[in-house]
Amino acid sequence: MKPHWTGVFPAITTQMNKSGTIDLDATARHAEVLIASGVSGLVFLGSLGENQPMTGDEKRLVIEAMVKVVSGRVQVLSGVAETSTAEAVRYVRDVGKLGADGVMLMPSMLYKGAPDETLAFFRTVAKSTGLPIMIYNNPISYANDITPEMFAKLADQKNFVALKESSGDPRRITELHNTVGGRYSIFTGVDDLVMESSIMGIDGWVAGSGIAFPAENQHLWNLMRAGRWDEARTLYRWFQPLMKLDTNTRFVQYIKLAVQECGLGSEWVRAPRHVLKGEERKGVLKIIHDGLAARPKLPRAKANPFAIKPAM
Repeated sequence: MKPHWTGVFPAITTQMNKSGTIDLDATARHAEVLIASGVSGLVFLGSLGENQPMTGDEKRLVIEAMVKVVSGRVQVLSGVAETSTAEAVRYVRDVGKLGADGVMLMPSMLYKGAPDETLAFFRTVAKSTGLPIMIYNNPISYANDITPEMFAKLADQKNFVALKESSGDPRRITELHNTVGGRYSIFTGVDDLVMESSIMGIDGWVAGSGIAFPAENQHLWNLMRAGRWDEARTLYRWFQPLMKLDTNTRFVQYIKLAVQECGLGSEWVRAPRHVLKGEERKGVLKIIHDGLAARPKLPRAKANPFAIKPAM
Protein backbone atom coordinates (compact mmCIF):
# COMPACT_ATOMS: atom_id res chain seq x y z
CA MET A 1 0.00 0.00 0.00
CA LYS A 2 3.01 2.27 0.06
CA PRO A 3 2.45 5.32 -2.16
CA HIS A 4 5.70 6.71 -3.46
CA TRP A 5 5.05 10.35 -2.70
CA THR A 6 7.21 12.68 -4.75
CA GLY A 7 7.21 16.29 -5.81
CA VAL A 8 6.09 19.51 -4.17
CA PHE A 9 3.60 19.22 -1.30
CA PRO A 10 3.11 22.82 -0.12
CA ALA A 11 2.09 23.46 3.46
CA ILE A 12 -0.86 25.74 2.80
CA THR A 13 -2.09 28.41 5.20
CA THR A 14 -5.57 28.32 6.65
CA GLN A 15 -7.06 31.61 5.55
CA MET A 16 -8.79 33.62 8.28
CA ASN A 17 -11.17 36.52 8.51
CA LYS A 18 -10.06 39.57 10.49
CA SER A 19 -12.01 38.25 13.49
CA GLY A 20 -9.95 35.04 13.48
CA THR A 21 -12.69 32.82 12.10
CA ILE A 22 -11.79 30.40 9.31
CA ASP A 23 -12.34 31.52 5.72
CA LEU A 24 -12.88 28.27 3.83
CA ASP A 25 -13.60 30.00 0.51
CA ALA A 26 -10.30 31.91 0.57
CA THR A 27 -8.44 28.75 1.56
CA ALA A 28 -10.04 26.93 -1.37
CA ARG A 29 -9.05 29.69 -3.80
CA HIS A 30 -5.45 29.46 -2.69
CA ALA A 31 -5.55 25.67 -3.02
CA GLU A 32 -6.71 26.11 -6.62
CA VAL A 33 -3.73 28.34 -7.40
CA LEU A 34 -1.31 25.80 -5.96
CA ILE A 35 -2.91 22.90 -7.83
CA ALA A 36 -2.72 24.90 -11.07
CA SER A 37 1.02 25.42 -10.52
CA GLY A 38 1.65 21.67 -10.80
CA VAL A 39 2.08 20.51 -7.20
CA SER A 40 1.70 16.83 -6.31
CA GLY A 41 -0.02 17.27 -2.96
CA LEU A 42 -1.23 19.76 -0.38
CA VAL A 43 -0.57 19.65 3.35
CA PHE A 44 -3.40 21.31 5.25
CA LEU A 45 -3.22 22.12 8.98
CA GLY A 46 0.52 21.91 9.38
CA SER A 47 2.31 24.42 11.57
CA LEU A 48 1.88 27.00 8.80
CA GLY A 49 -1.80 26.07 8.67
CA GLU A 50 -2.22 27.16 12.32
CA ASN A 51 -3.20 23.69 13.49
CA GLN A 52 -2.58 24.19 17.20
CA PRO A 53 -4.91 27.19 17.84
CA MET A 54 -7.87 25.41 16.24
CA THR A 55 -10.49 23.29 17.92
CA GLY A 56 -10.88 19.67 16.92
CA ASP A 57 -14.17 20.42 15.21
CA GLU A 58 -12.60 23.23 13.18
CA LYS A 59 -9.78 21.01 12.00
CA ARG A 60 -12.17 18.33 10.85
CA LEU A 61 -14.27 20.97 9.09
CA VAL A 62 -11.25 22.22 7.16
CA ILE A 63 -10.24 18.75 6.01
CA GLU A 64 -13.77 17.78 5.04
CA ALA A 65 -14.13 20.95 2.96
CA MET A 66 -10.70 20.76 1.32
CA VAL A 67 -11.09 17.10 0.36
CA LYS A 68 -14.18 18.16 -1.58
CA VAL A 69 -12.40 21.13 -3.15
CA VAL A 70 -9.35 19.12 -4.26
CA SER A 71 -11.57 16.28 -5.48
CA GLY A 72 -8.76 13.80 -6.05
CA ARG A 73 -6.60 16.04 -8.27
CA VAL A 74 -3.65 15.89 -5.88
CA GLN A 75 -2.92 14.16 -2.59
CA VAL A 76 -4.53 15.75 0.49
CA LEU A 77 -2.60 15.40 3.74
CA SER A 78 -3.55 16.73 7.15
CA GLY A 79 -1.05 17.77 9.75
CA VAL A 80 -1.42 15.99 13.09
CA ALA A 81 -0.27 18.12 16.03
CA GLU A 82 -2.06 16.75 19.07
CA THR A 83 -0.71 16.82 22.61
CA SER A 84 -1.74 13.29 23.53
CA THR A 85 -1.47 9.92 21.85
CA ALA A 86 -5.19 9.27 22.30
CA GLU A 87 -6.17 12.53 20.58
CA ALA A 88 -3.72 11.89 17.74
CA VAL A 89 -5.24 8.44 17.20
CA ARG A 90 -8.76 9.85 17.23
CA TYR A 91 -7.90 12.63 14.82
CA VAL A 92 -6.11 10.37 12.33
CA ARG A 93 -9.06 7.99 12.27
CA ASP A 94 -11.46 10.85 11.68
CA VAL A 95 -9.56 12.46 8.79
CA GLY A 96 -9.31 9.05 7.16
CA LYS A 97 -13.09 8.80 7.25
CA LEU A 98 -13.31 12.33 5.81
CA GLY A 99 -11.30 11.29 2.76
CA ALA A 100 -7.77 12.51 3.44
CA ASP A 101 -5.09 10.61 1.50
CA GLY A 102 -2.63 10.63 4.38
CA VAL A 103 -1.26 12.58 7.30
CA MET A 104 1.89 14.44 8.30
CA LEU A 105 2.50 13.33 11.86
CA MET A 106 4.39 15.56 14.28
CA PRO A 107 5.71 14.32 17.63
CA SER A 108 3.45 14.87 20.60
CA MET A 109 3.25 18.61 21.07
CA LEU A 110 4.44 20.32 24.28
CA TYR A 111 6.47 17.34 25.50
CA LYS A 112 10.12 16.53 24.88
CA GLY A 113 9.96 12.77 24.99
CA ALA A 114 12.74 10.27 25.45
CA PRO A 115 13.48 8.33 22.23
CA ASP A 116 11.48 5.30 23.36
CA GLU A 117 8.48 7.52 24.15
CA THR A 118 8.68 9.24 20.78
CA LEU A 119 8.91 5.91 18.96
CA ALA A 120 5.98 4.53 20.94
CA PHE A 121 3.88 7.58 20.08
CA PHE A 122 4.51 7.18 16.36
CA ARG A 123 3.88 3.43 16.41
CA THR A 124 0.63 3.72 18.36
CA VAL A 125 -0.77 6.31 15.96
CA ALA A 126 0.36 4.35 12.89
CA LYS A 127 -1.22 1.11 14.11
CA SER A 128 -4.55 2.86 14.58
CA THR A 129 -4.98 3.67 10.88
CA GLY A 130 -4.44 2.36 7.41
CA LEU A 131 -3.55 5.84 6.14
CA PRO A 132 -0.03 6.44 4.83
CA ILE A 133 1.98 8.69 7.13
CA MET A 134 4.74 11.24 6.63
CA ILE A 135 6.76 11.65 9.84
CA TYR A 136 7.74 15.25 10.49
CA ASN A 137 11.14 15.77 12.09
CA ASN A 138 11.68 19.34 13.30
CA PRO A 139 13.79 19.28 16.46
CA ILE A 140 14.39 23.03 16.30
CA SER A 141 10.69 23.83 16.75
CA TYR A 142 9.36 20.75 18.50
CA ALA A 143 12.31 19.59 20.65
CA ASN A 144 12.01 15.93 19.62
CA ASP A 145 14.71 14.81 17.18
CA ILE A 146 13.89 11.72 15.14
CA THR A 147 17.36 10.55 14.17
CA PRO A 148 18.21 8.32 11.19
CA GLU A 149 18.65 5.46 13.65
CA MET A 150 15.13 6.04 14.98
CA PHE A 151 13.74 6.05 11.45
CA ALA A 152 15.46 2.70 10.94
CA LYS A 153 13.67 1.33 14.02
CA LEU A 154 10.32 2.53 12.63
CA ALA A 155 10.91 1.01 9.18
CA ASP A 156 8.95 -2.16 9.92
CA GLN A 157 5.72 -0.15 10.26
CA LYS A 158 4.49 -0.27 6.68
CA ASN A 159 2.30 2.81 6.63
CA PHE A 160 5.23 5.08 7.51
CA VAL A 161 5.93 5.96 3.90
CA ALA A 162 7.68 9.34 3.98
CA LEU A 163 9.64 11.65 6.22
CA LYS A 164 9.94 15.42 6.30
CA GLU A 165 13.45 16.35 7.35
CA SER A 166 13.62 19.81 8.94
CA SER A 167 16.54 19.56 11.32
CA GLY A 168 18.34 22.32 9.43
CA ASP A 169 21.35 20.06 8.81
CA PRO A 170 21.63 19.01 5.14
CA ARG A 171 24.06 16.27 6.19
CA ARG A 172 21.02 14.42 7.51
CA ILE A 173 19.93 13.65 3.94
CA THR A 174 23.04 11.57 3.29
CA GLU A 175 22.83 10.02 6.74
CA LEU A 176 19.25 8.97 6.02
CA HIS A 177 20.26 7.42 2.69
CA ASN A 178 23.05 5.53 4.38
CA THR A 179 20.84 4.37 7.26
CA VAL A 180 17.43 3.63 5.72
CA GLY A 181 18.20 3.48 2.00
CA GLY A 182 15.08 3.80 -0.13
CA ARG A 183 12.69 2.80 2.64
CA TYR A 184 10.99 6.21 2.86
CA SER A 185 10.27 9.04 0.46
CA ILE A 186 12.54 11.79 1.77
CA PHE A 187 11.14 15.32 1.77
CA THR A 188 12.89 18.47 2.87
CA GLY A 189 10.94 20.95 4.94
CA VAL A 190 13.47 23.81 5.06
CA ASP A 191 12.95 26.12 2.11
CA ASP A 192 16.40 27.69 2.02
CA LEU A 193 18.06 24.26 2.07
CA VAL A 194 16.03 22.79 -0.77
CA MET A 195 18.77 23.03 -3.37
CA GLU A 196 21.43 21.63 -1.06
CA SER A 197 19.06 18.83 -0.11
CA SER A 198 18.19 18.14 -3.75
CA ILE A 199 21.83 17.68 -4.62
CA MET A 200 22.08 15.08 -1.84
CA GLY A 201 18.97 13.30 -3.13
CA ILE A 202 15.38 13.92 -2.03
CA ASP A 203 12.00 12.83 -3.35
CA GLY A 204 9.94 15.85 -2.42
CA TRP A 205 9.60 19.24 -0.81
CA VAL A 206 7.07 20.44 1.75
CA ALA A 207 7.31 24.06 0.67
CA GLY A 208 6.45 27.05 2.86
CA SER A 209 7.32 30.48 1.47
CA GLY A 210 6.71 29.26 -2.06
CA ILE A 211 2.94 29.22 -1.50
CA ALA A 212 3.10 32.96 -2.22
CA PHE A 213 5.08 32.32 -5.43
CA PRO A 214 3.73 28.99 -6.65
CA ALA A 215 4.86 29.23 -10.28
CA GLU A 216 8.44 30.06 -9.31
CA ASN A 217 8.41 27.44 -6.58
CA GLN A 218 7.34 24.68 -8.95
CA HIS A 219 9.73 25.85 -11.67
CA LEU A 220 12.64 25.69 -9.26
CA TRP A 221 11.70 22.14 -8.31
CA ASN A 222 11.41 21.14 -11.98
CA LEU A 223 14.82 22.63 -12.78
CA MET A 224 16.44 20.75 -9.92
CA ARG A 225 14.79 17.47 -10.90
CA ALA A 226 16.04 17.95 -14.45
CA GLY A 227 19.59 18.62 -13.23
CA ARG A 228 19.60 22.10 -14.76
CA TRP A 229 21.69 23.42 -11.90
CA ASP A 230 22.91 26.69 -13.41
CA GLU A 231 19.35 27.84 -14.10
CA ALA A 232 18.19 26.53 -10.73
CA ARG A 233 20.99 28.35 -8.94
CA THR A 234 20.02 31.68 -10.51
CA LEU A 235 16.38 31.26 -9.51
CA TYR A 236 17.36 30.05 -6.04
CA ARG A 237 19.45 33.16 -5.39
CA TRP A 238 16.46 35.37 -6.19
CA PHE A 239 14.21 33.20 -4.01
CA GLN A 240 16.49 32.85 -0.98
CA PRO A 241 15.53 36.06 0.90
CA LEU A 242 11.87 35.12 0.47
CA MET A 243 12.53 31.55 1.57
CA LYS A 244 14.06 32.78 4.79
CA LEU A 245 10.63 34.08 5.79
CA ASP A 246 9.96 30.43 6.64
CA THR A 247 12.79 30.18 9.17
CA ASN A 248 11.62 32.73 11.74
CA THR A 249 9.49 31.98 14.81
CA ARG A 250 6.84 34.30 13.33
CA PHE A 251 6.92 32.47 10.00
CA VAL A 252 3.12 32.15 9.90
CA GLN A 253 2.70 35.93 9.96
CA TYR A 254 5.60 36.45 7.53
CA ILE A 255 4.30 33.99 4.96
CA LYS A 256 0.68 35.10 5.29
CA LEU A 257 1.84 38.66 4.63
CA ALA A 258 3.67 37.43 1.50
CA VAL A 259 0.55 35.58 0.38
CA GLN A 260 -1.43 38.80 0.81
CA GLU A 261 1.05 40.96 -1.08
CA CYS A 262 0.96 38.48 -3.96
CA GLY A 263 -2.83 38.71 -4.14
CA LEU A 264 -3.49 35.15 -2.97
CA GLY A 265 -5.04 35.68 0.44
CA SER A 266 -4.87 37.81 3.57
CA GLU A 267 -2.54 38.24 6.51
CA TRP A 268 -5.14 37.60 9.23
CA VAL A 269 -4.08 35.04 11.83
CA ARG A 270 -5.67 33.25 14.77
CA ALA A 271 -4.86 34.41 18.31
CA PRO A 272 -2.56 34.14 20.19
CA ARG A 273 -0.73 35.27 17.05
CA HIS A 274 -1.06 38.91 16.01
CA VAL A 275 -0.50 40.40 12.59
CA LEU A 276 2.82 42.15 12.14
CA LYS A 277 3.21 45.80 13.09
CA GLY A 278 5.76 48.58 13.07
CA GLU A 279 9.35 48.14 11.98
CA GLU A 280 9.12 44.36 11.81
CA ARG A 281 6.25 44.58 9.34
CA LYS A 282 8.11 47.19 7.28
CA GLY A 283 11.17 44.96 7.15
CA VAL A 284 9.22 41.93 6.00
CA LEU A 285 7.32 43.98 3.43
CA LYS A 286 10.63 45.24 2.03
CA ILE A 287 11.83 41.68 1.50
CA ILE A 288 8.57 40.77 -0.22
CA HIS A 289 8.40 43.89 -2.38
CA ASP A 290 12.08 43.61 -3.36
CA GLY A 291 11.37 40.06 -4.44
CA LEU A 292 8.32 41.13 -6.44
CA ALA A 293 10.31 43.91 -8.14
CA ALA A 294 13.01 41.46 -9.22
CA ARG A 295 10.60 38.60 -9.94
CA PRO A 296 12.02 36.53 -12.79
CA LYS A 297 10.11 36.02 -15.99
CA LEU A 298 9.37 32.33 -16.33
CA PRO A 299 8.98 30.53 -19.62
CA ARG A 300 5.37 30.23 -20.71
CA ALA A 301 4.15 31.83 -17.49
CA LYS A 302 0.40 32.28 -17.38
CA ALA A 303 -1.70 34.88 -15.60
CA ASN A 304 -3.25 33.53 -12.42
CA PRO A 305 -7.03 33.40 -12.85
CA PHE A 306 -7.59 32.74 -9.13
CA ALA A 307 -5.79 35.78 -7.69
CA ILE A 308 -7.86 37.69 -5.17
CA LYS A 309 -7.63 41.28 -4.06
CA PRO A 310 -5.30 41.73 -1.05
CA ALA A 311 -7.03 42.57 2.23
CA MET A 312 -6.64 46.16 3.39
